[in-house]
Amino acid sequence: MNDIEVRGLRKRFGAVTAVDGLSFTVPPGQVTGFVGPNGAGKSTTMRIVLGLDAADEGTALIGGRPYRALRAPLCEVGALLDVAAVHPSRRGRDHLLWMAHSHRLPARRVDEVLEQVGLSQAARRRAGGYSLGMRQRLGIAAALLGDPPVLLFDEPVNGLDPEGIRWIRGFLKRLAAEGRAVLVSSHLMSELEDTADHLIVIGRGRVIADTGVAELLAAASGDRVEVRTSDRTRAMTVLADAGATVAATGRDTLTVSKLAAERVTALLGGAGVAFSGVAAHRATLEEAYMELTRDAVEFAAESAGEGEQ
Repeated sequence: MNDIEVRGLRKRFGAVTAVDGLSFTVPPGQVTGFVGPNGAGKSTTMRIVLGLDAADEGTALIGGRPYRALRAPLCEVGALLDVAAVHPSRRGRDHLLWMAHSHRLPARRVDEVLEQVGLSQAARRRAGGYSLGMRQRLGIAAALLGDPPVLLFDEPVNGLDPEGIRWIRGFLKRLAAEGRAVLVSSHLMSELEDTADHLIVIGRGRVIADTGVAELLAAASGDRVEVRTSDRTRAMTVLADAGATVAATGRDTLTVSKLAAERVTALLGGAGVAFSGVAAHRATLEEAYMELTRDAVEFAAESAGEGEQ
């Protein structure tokens, strides 16, 4: 099976435990988001999967084998971890040709992946003159070169312009739809919300959540109801008296818990409180992620206003 399987992974750097008993599977046919606060262990885990670091304990397998056992790695797993991993004086196409020759891949494959990522017109320019977004595209082309069934991308949206961001969303989905296992590490929850099918959330080297994106959003949304009203104070009083928990979330917006939308509508209407909308609350992936990881953040900045006298 063409998947990524991580079991009981542990890795220490001196006194720091970067990965602490991590276990998860990235199956084919879907985009799996890999997220967590800075220092959570995401990069270390991806490096261990790709054989760049050695685990102290546990296993990381690609299609049932460790990376070092793959006969033709470029044709079995593709990865983008560092966009700077190309000599600045080398032309984009030559960089890919060098990689292709190492696996006896034809030159036409280089031109195919350059076309796929939209770099055909810049193929003969030196990489040192590429923008960050262009280097990202070159790195993605390199990952695709051997047409591998397993792909790992670390922050693939970084440096892309709006057109590039829109392109990468659809591109990742298409790769998964072709039956590939696609693991994407990112800090941009808004991008993963539109792209990922499944989410692995880690903190302090451990799995916090391993769940479908839709299921996570449904759980985070809970039974909350959003109310739009120009009479916020009266609405809060009426709903609180009926046993609801009410929070003002905007100048004319309330979030209500413990009451169904139909009950909220009936109460406000019966009390003569003007309102323009009542709807079930839909949490964003960022909201769900922040709630999951609030106790796993190692490097937190002071909130605005804290520490002021």
